[in-house]
Amino acid sequence: MTHRTNPDVPLGAGGVEQLEPHFQDIESVNYENYRALSVAAVVAFVLALISLVAFAFHGLLAIPCTAVFVSAYALWSISKNGDEVSGRGLSQAAFAISTVTAVTVGSIAAYTYYTEVPEGYQRISFVDLQPTNDRPDLPISPSALNLDGQKVFVPGYIHPYDKGGALKRFVLVPDMGTCCFGGKPKLTDMIEVTLRDPHRVKYSMSKIKLGGVLKVDTRKKPVSGLDGVYYQLDADYLTK
Repeated sequence: MTHRTNPDVPLGAGGVEQLEPHFQDIESVNYENYRALSVAAVVAFVLALISLVAFAFHGLLAIPCTAVFVSAYALWSISKNGDEVSGRGLSQAAFAISTVTAVTVGSIAAYTYYTEVPEGYQRISFVDLQPTNDRPDLPISPSALNLDGQKVFVPGYIHPYDKGGALKRFVLVPDMGTCCFGGKPKLTDMIEVTLRDPHRVKYSMSKIKLGGVLKVDTRKKPVSGLDGVYYQLDADYLTK
């Protein structure tokens, strides 16, 4: 006896042909449901969300830039292996978010960089203060000697040793990495700062920016709790 699975579908010469499109639709639905979600798409979207923090901390601009590349790679990978992975919409959203964040934050950071130095001050960094191999006789950078007595603008962080209330004197370091893990910064990675009245600052882990007259000496000046410093800043300008 022959059992018909669907009495509405006629059997005979055209019965099989009429069933084939029905089975193909089912297979297509099942195939779409079982495609793997692209790992790159997920990573890109997570990075894109994290990158929004860069609006508050411009120093994290590398995160949205990385998210742009990861999301672009995810889109390329999905277009190449679309039969196996899904996540195009997620990748497109990640690319849009990270691109807007990178362009906006980058523009703000560039504008700030070129306009934040007060007139009459010279921007320097701690890189400019490091000794060189061609002058092993000098414990400091030879070019730093030319900065002695000059008005400079330098960003940095308050050394954790100088915790307390309103600080008039503290040590400026280029980052918090060494300090936070119990180490001591290099002598050329420290500037002893003295703020002129009425400026005062409270300790925090946020970056501050200072302007003032830099004093340079090849003889190490003792500093309580630290090995000493070669650089001192008589600061009359303070901002964050």
